[in-house]
Amino acid sequence: MGTERNLEAVANEAFAAISEHRQIQTFSSRPGGLSLDDAYRVTSLIRARFEGRGETITGRKIGFTNREMWKRYGVDSPIWGYTTSRTTHDLATTEALRASDFVEPRIEPEIMFGLSASPAPDMSATALLDCIAWVALGYEVVQSIFPDWKFAASDTVAANGVHGALLVGTRHEIASRKAAWLLELAAFTVGIYCDGTLSQEGSGALVLDSPLHALRHLAELTAHDAHNPPLGAGEIISTGTLTLAMPIAAGQRWTTKVAGIPLEPINIRFE
Repeated sequence: MGTERNLEAVANEAFAAISEHRQIQTFSSRPGGLSLDDAYRVTSLIRARFEGRGETITGRKIGFTNREMWKRYGVDSPIWGYTTSRTTHDLATTEALRASDFVEPRIEPEIMFGLSASPAPDMSATALLDCIAWVALGYEVVQSIFPDWKFAASDTVAANGVHGALLVGTRHEIASRKAAWLLELAAFTVGIYCDGTLSQEGSGALVLDSPLHALRHLAELTAHDAHNPPLGAGEIISTGTLTLAMPIAAGQRWTTKVAGIPLEPINIRFE
């Protein structure tokens, strides 16, 4: 596909589908297809469209860090997309979201980091922790502008990483107990409940063996990206789902609880 005109058309179509909560044919299935490199060029064009309507970039979401999801969605490596001031919410002040604001929405419990400095891919785990101001448990609502959640990796990237909303829980400072966070992030377990019934179980180890490793992978991806900026201080990084992503519907209440890491349970209701 590759020409500027074609990529602008892809960005326009993807942005419209995201904004209007509707689905479209995958770009990878069309004549000429869409490469992963071109898809990240589309990501930068979509960022410009977010900013053009008054949004600011709050950070990035990493997708498909849980290897158990790769076969299910036809991908073989993590991807990323932007989060914005329109899609980012604090759980402390957000009791509910409208399910109808998303297309085929699913919910993912995730570890989120607030960056205090720019991480580099060759950093040690301890050095990566030095780039993080806080850690929180939260949710990402993901959505598919492609019917039935069937797409190639390049489609996912062109759809801004299938991002819908980011819900950030209580922030905990990293500095006071770095050695403990380092161990806990790789070893803790998690359960997500729908209306009080356990839906899925998972762990920090499912996220590329630790959410900290997911951050390193994202730093590597962005460090070699000529069209999107590297990670910077102030960004929120959502590191990928700790369980399988579960479909959501109006009327449901979701709760997530963790063990082995000092993070509070989180709740969200869908209307």
